[in-house]
Amino acid sequence: MSKKKRKAISWTYYIIFFLFSAFVVTCSFMLFFTYMPVDRSELIRSALPTFGNIGFMSLLFTLGFAMYRKLTVERYIKRIKTGAEQIMRGDFTARIAHIKKGGSTSDFDEIIDAFNKMTEELSGVETLRTDFIANVSHELKTPLAVMQNYGTLLQAHNLPDEKRLEYAKAITDASRRLSHLITNILKLNRLENQQIYPTSNKYNLAEQLTECLIAFENEWENKSIEIETDIDEDVTVNTDQELLSLVWNNLISNAIKFTPEGGTVSVALKKENGYAVVTVSDTGCGMSEETAAHIFEKFYQGDTSHATQGNGLGLALVKRITEITQSEISVKSEPQKGSSFRVKIRI
Repeated sequence: MSKKKRKAISWTYYIIFFLFSAFVVTCSFMLFFTYMPVDRSELIRSALPTFGNIGFMSLLFTLGFAMYRKLTVERYIKRIKTGAEQIMRGDFTARIAHIKKGGSTSDFDEIIDAFNKMTEELSGVETLRTDFIANVSHELKTPLAVMQNYGTLLQAHNLPDEKRLEYAKAITDASRRLSHLITNILKLNRLENQQIYPTSNKYNLAEQLTECLIAFENEWENKSIEIETDIDEDVTVNTDQELLSLVWNNLISNAIKFTPEGGTVSVALKKENGYAVVTVSDTGCGMSEETAAHIFEKFYQGDTSHATQGNGLGLALVKRITEITQSEISVKSEPQKGSSFRVKIRI
């Protein structure tokens, strides 16, 4: 039933109640004045039954209203209160069932629907929070265990210099990974809690992409990766330059990481229908449709063979940045054929 129709029915009830009350009171007074005696003493004696009649009818109205309130208001309030108390105790599975059946709804049913939707959202947030804490704990334990184990090995007497350098390097790499993880967690937390607000300014996107690409020159040269570029010059965008640099750094870094030696990484920038479109492609391992569907989730790593080179937060950061800068990101990929990430920024 629509809200407008329910409101019309509610007003109908009010009008019927008012007319019935007015009818009873009018009838009582008409009887009194019709048979009103001339004698004053008889007048008082005749008035008492009349007002008693009005009092009795008022009592019936009061009892009727109390019953109506119990059936239509207090039942809903009791259910909502019970559900709220479950939420207060941390039970986010609490749901409130509708009282009316057969498609009939009331304003309280709308409140119940809103309450159920709220608890569903809270349940999802709680699940994400629990998973996030579990994943963070796991990611922190791994480099800490590496540092502890190699630190213990370094304490051995007469350890060859070659082994000492190897163990020291392992500790340095683990500490670097731990630092990178904590930095990404802090960035993602600030982004998700809107503690970082985008600052828009006009700048040359082609120059920014080129600078980000050059920063990874050592990485692609060490793997003999061929770099292909198709970047239109003088493409100007009005968005947060610092945040977008995180996007390009993550996408290019992933492309190089997942591309085998002798492979190809491509970076393109084109203008399309009022958008600046950046495409970062690789000829790496690619991913299945199932993996692509979860690739922007926190700590998700489709290719576990590269797990030690990242922490699964890079693409989550990229996704959140594109959201708050009102950009769009999509991915196309095939197993063993590579991946292609496409970012659209309004010019």
